[in-house]
Amino acid sequence: MKIWTALLSVILLLIPAHGSAQETFDVIIRNGRVLDGSGNPWFSADVGIRGDHIAAVGDLSGARAEDEIDAAGLYVAPGFIDTHSHSGGGLVTQALSHARPLLAQGITTVFVNPDGGGPVDLSEQREDLMQYGLGVNTAQFVPHTSIRRQTIGMEARAPSPEELEEMKAWVRAGMEEGAWGLSSATFYAPGNYAGPGEIIALAEIVAEYGGAYQSHPRDESDYTIGVLAAAEEIIDVSRRTGIPVIVTHIKVLGPPVWGFSTALVRRIERARQEGYQVYADQYPYTASATGLTSALLPRWAQVGGRDSLLARLDDPDTLARIKEDMEENLARRGGADRIQFRRVQFEESLEGRTLDQVAEEWGVSPIDASVRLFRLGSPSIVSFNMHEADVRGLMVQPWTMTASDGDLVPWQVGVPHPRSYGTFPRKIRQYVVEEGLMDLASAIRTMTSLPANVFRMAERGMIRSGAMADVVVFDLARVLDLATYTQPHQLSEGMIHVFVNGEVAMRNGEFTGSLAGRVLRKGL
Repeated sequence: MKIWTALLSVILLLIPAHGSAQETFDVIIRNGRVLDGSGNPWFSADVGIRGDHIAAVGDLSGARAEDEIDAAGLYVAPGFIDTHSHSGGGLVTQALSHARPLLAQGITTVFVNPDGGGPVDLSEQREDLMQYGLGVNTAQFVPHTSIRRQTIGMEARAPSPEELEEMKAWVRAGMEEGAWGLSSATFYAPGNYAGPGEIIALAEIVAEYGGAYQSHPRDESDYTIGVLAAAEEIIDVSRRTGIPVIVTHIKVLGPPVWGFSTALVRRIERARQEGYQVYADQYPYTASATGLTSALLPRWAQVGGRDSLLARLDDPDTLARIKEDMEENLARRGGADRIQFRRVQFEESLEGRTLDQVAEEWGVSPIDASVRLFRLGSPSIVSFNMHEADVRGLMVQPWTMTASDGDLVPWQVGVPHPRSYGTFPRKIRQYVVEEGLMDLASAIRTMTSLPANVFRMAERGMIRSGAMADVVVFDLARVLDLATYTQPHQLSEGMIHVFVNGEVAMRNGEFTGSLAGRVLRKGL
């Protein structure tokens, strides 16, 4: 009996155990505080990466890897997903394809073509994105505004039946190419000229592919239908088609509607209680960014495009009507001292200055200064128009994701919104560490599993065995957004190691030059 017991003991010793010396990985991240993305508190574990997947999470003390990282005292989380990014234009260039401002924030996946913009041909865009390689993963939207402009131009009318069929064909082609949904911006021209029926007809195509609808609302203030009715218009797309909808960069803009966030939350909560999939995304700043044209010019003045606008500006009676509407729109923005120029290609000396400063220098009113600028081009601006209480109230909702609405621009060009460099670290530093508005696990959820679930990205957004190895390792004490409104070209700090599809994009806070990103295609 003793002999059999001894033999059994030897046999058991020879059987490999989980995490034993026989188990090997390409990378093991040891001793980290794992925030798995679910919103649950962190737990102590090792993370084993093999190829482009997470192969194991747990006690891997007996396992070995070619690359072992000691994450003691550090947090390990899924790579952050930015659901609203204007980085598509930068990523197709060799100079910006490495996406360093994004990686420095912990971003490993971006959704491009938001606000209805971007190329109509997604196949061609995908080839352009992969020409020089990608530092981050990229997911595409089908852009409604671009499709409408190509089909109808800048005309303020409904499409003919034939034109609507052409638009639907473009949406179908984009979804066939692996788009994750439809984006629109019914606030801007020419998207503003589209009625709700047009959007619903296109969203019905998206529903066939299990996609989502993301929209810049028709109104975020009281320009036209009002912020609450604009949210209802987006919600109605879910009612009519059943697809998830996202009120993108959710906000209440300008003094006339400050405090409306409470009513906005009630509208979305009511829709969700009725069974509709309604979400939002948000950047953690009290200033927005747009074009001076979009902020101040009435939409009727933009019908027909730039040549038509210039003709209207040259007609004294029409100009008087335009300026009257501009006065009201400027008041909605809180005044000329709340508008800062971020990019003025025809007069770079204006960048970083406010509209009231420029108007005073020129010896004219802010409205006349704006008209003078409109004759030269369309400056982009930062607009300080939100109230901090509204930002906080919308941020803590369980259906609000984190998104930058940021650009990927050449270093030191213009004075862009700091969200392009600091969105994700800012939310962690200011609203988790400093203010305690939300706990760290909940904040990470808004950046990882929540967007992955909204867009049905089954393999991303979680630290679990079998998930794609998009992983960030960060030092909470060092996470900091350095970008400011006047000095925005500053990379964030605190991300120690970043993995994109299993490859190291940042090691010990330094960029490796890896281009392991992919164009992610839904269903393909």
